[in-house]
Amino acid sequence: MTVPFGAFVAREHAAGRLVVQPRMGFATPSAMRAGLLGTRAAAATTVGTLTLDSYTRVGDLAAAARALAEGTPLNGFPLVTHGPEVTRAMLDGVVGPEFPVQVRHGSARPRDIVGTLVASGLDATEGGPVSYCLPYSRTPLRTAVRHWVAACDRLTAVDGVPHLETFGGCMLGQLCPPSMLVAISVLEAMFFARHGIRSVSLSYAQQTDPAQDEEAVRALRRLAARHLPGVEWHVVLYAYMGVYPRTPDGAARLLASAARLAVRSGAARLIVKTAAEAHRIPTVQENVDALELAARVAAETPRAGAEAPGTGLHEEASTLVEAVLDLGDDLAGTLPAAFARGLLDIPYCLHPDNAGRARSYLDAAGRLQWADTGGLPIRPPARGVRPSRTGSAELLSALCHVERKFDTPRPARAGAGPGGAL
Repeated sequence: MTVPFGAFVAREHAAGRLVVQPRMGFATPSAMRAGLLGTRAAAATTVGTLTLDSYTRVGDLAAAARALAEGTPLNGFPLVTHGPEVTRAMLDGVVGPEFPVQVRHGSARPRDIVGTLVASGLDATEGGPVSYCLPYSRTPLRTAVRHWVAACDRLTAVDGVPHLETFGGCMLGQLCPPSMLVAISVLEAMFFARHGIRSVSLSYAQQTDPAQDEEAVRALRRLAARHLPGVEWHVVLYAYMGVYPRTPDGAARLLASAARLAVRSGAARLIVKTAAEAHRIPTVQENVDALELAARVAAETPRAGAEAPGTGLHEEASTLVEAVLDLGDDLAGTLPAAFARGLLDIPYCLHPDNAGRARSYLDAAGRLQWADTGGLPIRPPARGVRPSRTGSAELLSALCHVERKFDTPRPARAGAGPGGAL
């Protein structure tokens, strides 16, 4: 019998250990089993991942089956095509009291996926009606919401304590101001809770400035404590999801910075990236190396003391959350309504249900700011502060900011390694 996913992370966090997790997914049961065993054996406190392939994500099960039959490479585990019996056999002897496994998928229509993972003996997954709809699909937001209501219903029907992680703090991976990431993460977690899920995690993706990110994660924790009474929850941090450093040293330093951020901000779990991210799908050993590096840096990082003075990020995120709640108690209706009115708006997101009026930019200090708030219920940036225009050159420069920052050689310093200063 496994320890419930959320309870496992809570126990390890209380003991002062950061839980680290890969994004790993392989097409064949034998390769997937080897990946999970490698993750479990790493010198770190780990949980396992079954990341699904792109065909399964969009519901093209015929293409997934054809790829398996023809030996065509897939970029993940085709859970629904393999089915519960094959998946249970693959997991036998791998999942256990000290090693829970989460299914990661990316689907706006997850009912078949959730049904299959439950039938396979698993009960932890992630996503959300907004965060797995707007960036990844053209599915109407109201349709995605109905699918996620059904997914919650299926999970709550199982014995035990199923766990759902909101992907809301990772919208588009980069260049979304932190207050919006925090607000979407809180709102999706509330959506899960109001549909019966009693164990959730709230995500936040590392952005461009460590101080701003730390303030964001602390704001996320404050809002979760306020809006999720009676629900077991923790924060999961994602190592930077945008254009990744191309050098091994740059990638290692970026991952190390994510591990330090997780500890300082009070996050309980970290989704790692590897030195191979900029080039190809990483091997099991490369994933293990990343897990162990993150664990070493986390163990050496003291937890932060007093909270630094804020910049208003918590208040801004709270305003966004309250604007949605003011529309009504049923988040299945109010989330689509908020996007229709522009009260929620993701910069540079091309989904038809996103207003597309809000814009962001990277300021001279490397912090994400609002260039235009559109119809958002927050104070617009002052004139003379925001840029006069954000064209393709400025956008490309912002997208590559972190890559340039970490791939730039730094002078050697006594005692400095991958865990050294930014």
